[in-house]
Amino acid sequence: MQKTVLNDIHHRSGARLIDFGGWEMPLHYGSQIEEHHAVRRDAGMFDVSHMCAVDVEGADAAPFLRRLLANNIDKLQVAGKALYSAMLNEAGGVIDDLLVYYLDDGSYRLVINAATADKDLAWMNVHRQQWQMALSITPRREGAGALAMIAVQGPQARQKLWHAQPACRPACEPLKPFFAVQWGDQFIARTGYTGEDGYEVTLPAQQAGQLWEALAAAGARPCGLGARDTLRLEAGMNLYGQDMDESVSPLDAGLAWTVDLSAPRDFVGKAALLAKPQRYQFLGLVLRDRGVLRAHQQVVGKHGSGEITSGSFSPTMQQAIALARLPLATAIGDTVEVAIRDKLLGAAVVKPCFVRNGSILA
Repeated sequence: MQKTVLNDIHHRSGARLIDFGGWEMPLHYGSQIEEHHAVRRDAGMFDVSHMCAVDVEGADAAPFLRRLLANNIDKLQVAGKALYSAMLNEAGGVIDDLLVYYLDDGSYRLVINAATADKDLAWMNVHRQQWQMALSITPRREGAGALAMIAVQGPQARQKLWHAQPACRPACEPLKPFFAVQWGDQFIARTGYTGEDGYEVTLPAQQAGQLWEALAAAGARPCGLGARDTLRLEAGMNLYGQDMDESVSPLDAGLAWTVDLSAPRDFVGKAALLAKPQRYQFLGLVLRDRGVLRAHQQVVGKHGSGEITSGSFSPTMQQAIALARLPLATAIGDTVEVAIRDKLLGAAVVKPCFVRNGSILA
C-alpha cells in the first residue's frame, strides 16, 4: 500500500488503518461517532494527502480543459475560484469527479480522486496528444514538488487554522466558499467534503507534519475515513465508485448541475448525454422503520423500482439514510419500500441533502 507523509503520525496516534484504494489510511482514531460529532459541533481534521493535485499549465490549458470537462471552465474568471466537474468518457459515463481551480489564463490546479488518479492522468495525456495541445500535466505526488493536503472542517475549523498558524489569517479569512488563495508555500481553499465550513490546505509534503501537530494543539480532532463517509452522506455529496462510475451518466447521479450542455462548446461525452437523456432521479431516503440502509438495496415505489447507491446510519439524525437512483416520476414526499433481507421497510423520499452546517434539513 502507498502511504501519505502523515502515516507515521497516524500510527503513533493509535489510528485503525485500512486499505483505501491502495493507500493505507486511518479509518478512525478510536470512535468514528465521536469524530463525526466533532466535525458537526466543533472542528475535525482529515489527512487527504492521498488525493492527487495536478497542475495543468501552458498556452492551451484553457482550451484543453474546456474540451475535457463536462462543466465549463469559462465560469472561472477570478483567481482562486473553484469549479466542481465530472470528467466523462465518450459514452457519457463518469471517469472521475474533481475540483479545478483557476490560477490564471494559463494555469489551473485539479484535485482528483486517489483510486482513479493513474487512470485520470492517462486519460488526460491521451487527449493532450490527440488534440495536439501545448500544455504540461504535472501530478504533485512525488519528488521535490510533492504536496500533501489536510482538511480542517467544522463550525470552529477556520479559527483552529488561524490559531495553528496566525500569519495565514489575513490571506484566508476573506475567502468566500469555493475560493482559494496562495499563501506562501500553501494553497488554502475554503472547500470541503463534510457539509461544514472549513479549509483544505495543500502544502509541501515536508511541512504537513508540523501543520497537523499545530492543528491538534489548537483543538482540531483527528478524524478518519469512517467519519468522512457519514459526514459526506449526510451532506448529500457523491462518492466516486458508489454513487457514480464509468457506467453511470452524471445526469442520473445528481450531477446535472455540473454539466454545461447549453454552451456551444463541445466536450468529451456531450454527444452521448444529448443522445441519452436523464433516466433516473437522484434522491435521498430516510428509513422510517428499524434497519440499516446499504448500497445496492432495491427500492420499490408506485412509479417503479430503483437502487440505493450509498447508505448508512446518520449520527446527527439518529436514523438510517441513503442516496438512491429512483424512477423519474418519483417525488419528494413519496413513501417507498426498501428490500432489506426478507422484508420491505418503509422510507420517505427527501431532498438529497440531510444535514448542512450543523442543521438537519431532511
